[in-house]
Amino acid sequence: MAQTTMTEGLQDAAVLLMSLGETEAAEVFKHLAPKEVQKLGEAIARTKSITRDRVDEVIDRFTTDAADQSLIVTDSSDYVRSVLRLALGEDKAALLIDRILQGGDVSGIESLKWMDPVSVAELVRNEHPQILAAILVHLDYDQAAAVLKLLGDRQRNEVMLRIATMEGIQPTALKDLNEVLFKVLSGGDKVRKASLGGVKTAAEMINLLGTTLEGAVLESIRSFDAELAQKIMDKMFVFDDIIKLDNKAIQIVLKEVPADSLIVALKAAQPALVEKFLLNMSSRASEAMREDLESSPPMRLSEVEVQQKEIVKIVRRLADEGEISIGGGGDEDVMV
Repeated sequence: MAQTTMTEGLQDAAVLLMSLGETEAAEVFKHLAPKEVQKLGEAIARTKSITRDRVDEVIDRFTTDAADQSLIVTDSSDYVRSVLRLALGEDKAALLIDRILQGGDVSGIESLKWMDPVSVAELVRNEHPQILAAILVHLDYDQAAAVLKLLGDRQRNEVMLRIATMEGIQPTALKDLNEVLFKVLSGGDKVRKASLGGVKTAAEMINLLGTTLEGAVLESIRSFDAELAQKIMDKMFVFDDIIKLDNKAIQIVLKEVPADSLIVALKAAQPALVEKFLLNMSSRASEAMREDLESSPPMRLSEVEVQQKEIVKIVRRLADEGEISIGGGGDEDVMV
C-alpha cells in the first residue's frame, strides 16, 4: 500500500533535523507541539542511516521552499487571522485567535499536554467535575479520553455530561484550579468566550473511550437527557460506519492505512465491511488481503479495537480536510 504524503513529510523533517545537529534541532523542538515532538522523535529514532544524497535532496527542497516564502506582512494581526482561518476553519481558529491576539493565558493547561494521562488524572481527579470538564476540553481528544478512562465511573459520567452541555468557557472560568498547576486565565467580560465543549467534543472523546466505557457513559447521559444522548450518538463515527462511505472515499482511506493495520482491524469486522474494503482494492491486493485475513492467528479484541480506532481517526482527518465525506454516497469508481 502506498506511503502517505504526511509520512513522507515526517521523514523529511526528521532528516532535516538530524542534519542540523543537536543544538539547532533542540531549538526547533522548542517551537513544536507535544505530539509533533513525539512524532518527530519517533521518526528520528527509526532512522538508522541516511545517505548523503538523501540529505542533499531534503536540504535542497527545504531551501527552495523557504526561498519561495515571503516574510513581508503589512498587518501581522490580519495575517494571523487569515492563516489560522484558512488552515483550521472558522470555529477552530477562533480559540487560537483569542489566545494569540487578546492575550488569553492557558499556559498551565498547555503544560498538561506534555504529561502522560496517568499523571494528568492524578493531578485533576479531586477537582470539581465542572473544572475537570473545563480542563479536558482544552486537551486533544485522545489524551482527554485516556484521562477519562482513569476516572471512576460516576466521576467520568458527570464530567462527560458537563462537556456535552458546555456552550463555552470564559477565560476566568478556571480560577478555582490550584495555582501551582495552572495559571489564572486573564481577561474579563470583553473577551469572547471560547467555543469549547458541546455535543461534538463529547462525541469525539466518547469515541475514544472503548466500547465498554462508551456504552456506560452514553447510558448515563441518556438517563439525564435522552435527546442529548441521541445528539451525541449522531455525531459519533465508529469503525462499522465506514461501510456508509462511498467507494471513492474507501479508496482514499486505503491509501492512508497501512496494510498490517487494516488486517488487524478487519479481524472482527462485519463481513459486508470486509468485502467493501476488498472491492475497492486491485485484484492482486484484494487476493493478498483475503489470504492474510484467513491465515492470520486469532487476536485479542482489545488489539483489534486499537487498530479500528486508528483507522477511524484517519477517516475523520480526511473528512476534516475535505478529502472525503462522512455520510455515504454513490458506489462509483470501483477498483478492477
